[in-house]
Amino acid sequence: MPDPTVWAGGRYESVAQRISGIAVETVERAGRRVPLDGASVVDLACGTGSAALAAAARGARVTGVDLTPELLAQGRDAAEAAQLSVTWVTADAADTGLPEAAFDVAVSNMGIIFVEPERLLAETVRVLAPGATFAFSAWVRNDENPLFDPIVAVLGAPPPRDFTPDQWGDRATASRRLAAHFDDVEVEDGSLAWRFDSMDDALRFLTDESPMHVDVFRRLEDARRDELIDAFRVALLPHSVGGAVSFDAPYVVVSATLRE
Repeated sequence: MPDPTVWAGGRYESVAQRISGIAVETVERAGRRVPLDGASVVDLACGTGSAALAAAARGARVTGVDLTPELLAQGRDAAEAAQLSVTWVTADAADTGLPEAAFDVAVSNMGIIFVEPERLLAETVRVLAPGATFAFSAWVRNDENPLFDPIVAVLGAPPPRDFTPDQWGDRATASRRLAAHFDDVEVEDGSLAWRFDSMDDALRFLTDESPMHVDVFRRLEDARRDELIDAFRVALLPHSVGGAVSFDAPYVVVSATLRE
């Protein structure tokens, strides 16, 4: 999983706001399987807690877990502002330190996809009660990704890894990983509209707000940084209409029931 200090860079809340609708959708998927009012829910790799807050708003008793204290602090402030009760825990989603079989539901909004799958699943199974629900969202690999392709074009492909976040967005992979412990696996498609008022706004999001992009830019010398900005501008230009920048990104919401 990326260093927690990476997520503290930039302004993660800008990302969280854009994907908050997926968090609500993920919680709704969980709510189809088990009544959330009064349920014990854990939001794994919760970030600023969009899914945690959505579950708490439906009457759940919620614990949000994340490695980055700065994001948890933002979640705590949001919960207080909304007068919602959430317990916040600084921990790895694959090593939460939470009690065994303590939760009726585990959710995650674009969070657990960054955690090593085997460790993540072992911990999820450990903290869930038999028959509990697991629901999470994941990005789907797309032929064109203007928020990622320029990085590869300018800096080269990242080194090989045992897993990548978008693997969870593949139906076969998600089903295979869950099969050992979960039944009734459902994978539902969605599409997120990324919208920016201008090209400058889109580039500012990348250089100043999105933590993963901010981390890439901060490692570059000025000339290389300018080259990458130009590459993003070229990639985004086909999606610019009337000055605004707009494109869609596919995702899935996966839900399953822990075998009893």
